[in-house]
Amino acid sequence: MTTSPKWRSVLTPAAMAAALAAAALASGGTVYADDHATPHPPYPSKPVHPAHAPQPAHPAKPEHPGKPMHPVKPEQPGKPMHPVKPEHPGKPAKPEYPAKPVHPDKPMHPVKPEYPAKPVKPEHPVKPVHPEKPVKPEYPAKPVHPEKPVKPEYPAKPVKPEYPAKPVHPAKPVYPAKPVKPEYPAKPVKPEYPAHPVKPEYPAKPVYPAKPVKPEYPAKPEYPAKPVKPEYPAKPAYPEKPAYPAKPAKPEYPAKPAYPAKPAKPEYPAKPAYPAKPAKPEYPAKPAYPEKPAKPEYPAKPAYPAKPAKPEYPAKPAYPEKPAKPEYPAKPAYPAKPAKPEYPAKPAHPEKPAYPAKPAKPEYPSKPAHPEKPAKPDYPSKPAHPAKPDYPSKPAHPAKPEKPDYPSKPAHPEKPAKPDYPSKPSHPDKPSHPDKPSHPDKPSHPDKPDYPSKPTHTKHQDKDQW
Repeated sequence: MTTSPKWRSVLTPAAMAAALAAAALASGGTVYADDHATPHPPYPSKPVHPAHAPQPAHPAKPEHPGKPMHPVKPEQPGKPMHPVKPEHPGKPAKPEYPAKPVHPDKPMHPVKPEYPAKPVKPEHPVKPVHPEKPVKPEYPAKPVHPEKPVKPEYPAKPVKPEYPAKPVHPAKPVYPAKPVKPEYPAKPVKPEYPAHPVKPEYPAKPVYPAKPVKPEYPAKPEYPAKPVKPEYPAKPAYPEKPAYPAKPAKPEYPAKPAYPAKPAKPEYPAKPAYPAKPAKPEYPAKPAYPEKPAKPEYPAKPAYPAKPAKPEYPAKPAYPEKPAKPEYPAKPAYPAKPAKPEYPAKPAHPEKPAYPAKPAKPEYPSKPAHPEKPAKPDYPSKPAHPAKPDYPSKPAHPAKPEKPDYPSKPAHPEKPAKPDYPSKPSHPDKPSHPDKPSHPDKPSHPDKPDYPSKPTHTKHQDKDQW
């Protein structure tokens, strides 16, 4: 009797011993045990492990009560019809604007006065001599810095140890000879295709009838001669422009000594009045253009003759069938590829030698402090400029004539009042939904029974034993 590992774990040691005894009695080799030898004494069985207390069955879970049916939703009442919208009244006709009044003639501009002669420019005063620039003070001598200390030499660099010799790699294994490529059989002679069938001859193309001759158009009538444009009268000449007065000569400047007090500015003479501007001559009346001659009527276009009918083509002959393609012989198979040999193990590299420790860097001596910078001397103040005299006031321009008022614009006609629309009907009251039934109370779970405590083990009770 064979027992699976699943059943072996479930059977107790006593049941296991009874099963082994039954198997020994059932076997054929032990039938004659009484005649030949005494049976073996039974093995002492292991102490029985204390069994766990039987667990109480879990109480059955009560079924969940069924969901109550939803109440029927009442039907929505229909929406009332909208009242008919009244027609919008038509737009009133736009009133015609009254004729625009003729503007009065533009008033003449006042006469521009003649440009006066420029007054003689006063002589410039002599420019004063500026005081001499102060002498730059001598700065104190720069202090001598102490000598820089000599940098100590670095200690000699230790000699780098030589690396051990690299181990020689074993020789590469020789690959077996590549098999010779098999010779392919001679290329089969391409089978000859059967000759193409002869293309049938097409019937001759029908001859088109001759195209009708295009009719000649009648001669185009000549336009009458264009009238000659009349010559304009000669433009009248403008009166001569008056010449400007001569510019006064510029005086020579004297030598520039010290600044005297600025002389008072002389008063300018009154500006002379400008001469009256000559009146613009009137142009003669423009001559009227002669009337344009009427365009002559063209003769009617002649009608085209009827187009001849297209002749029908004869039926196309059918092509003969194409011959089938011949089959080629099969390709030979390649020989098997030899297996790749394994490489020998690579030797381990020796350890890298350690570098000697780096020497400490020496400290630099402290830097000396810079001497204080001398204060900058004050420069003498600049001389003040003399006050500028007041210029005489400019003459006033003549008053501009007033612009005439435009005639008043006519008022727009009143717009008709918009009619009142009928009020929108109110929606009917929506019925309220009936209350949802409450769910029944869920039954509480029964209390879990107290399980007996597990038996204590004698082994590994204290953590110090681990």
